Amino acid sequence: MPVTDPIADLLVRIRNAQAQKHETVRMPASKLKASILEVLAAEGYITSYKLENDTVQGTLVVTLKYHQGQPVITSLKRVSSPGRRVYSQAQEIPMVSNGLGTSIVSTSRGVITDTKARELNVGGEVLCQVM
Repeated sequence: MPVTDPIADLLVRIRNAQAQKHETVRMPASKLKASILEVLAAEGYITSYKLENDTVQGTLVVTLKYHQGQPVITSLKRVSSPGRRVYSQAQEIPMVSNGLGTSIVSTSRGVITDTKARELNVGGEVLCQVM
C-alpha cells in the first residue's frame, strides 16, 4: 500500500523499533530516506544503514544504536509534512533543545543538519527534529 508521507513512515518505524528494543528495522528504500539516514549515522543517532536490492524499489536496513540499554534517540518529530511545508532561512532554522538535538534540513546542497546549514548560509525545508 502506498504511503502518503514516507519521511513520517521512516521516523515512526525507527521510533516503534526502538520502543520494542529491536536491533534492526527494515523499510522500503528511497533516495530521500537514505539521505536522512546518512545524516543520522553521521551524527551518531544510529549505528549504520545499508541498502538491499532485493526488490524493484530496494529495502533499507537500519541498525539502531543503544547506550546502556536505552535508545540513543529520545525524540523524533516530523516538522514539515506534505500538507504543510515548513521552510526556513539559514538564520531562522530552529535549534532543538538549545543545540542538544539536531534539525534535518533539505537544502539546495542536499540533506544536511541545521548547524551545517547555518555554516553554509543556506536555508531550506525543515524535515524533522531529532534528540
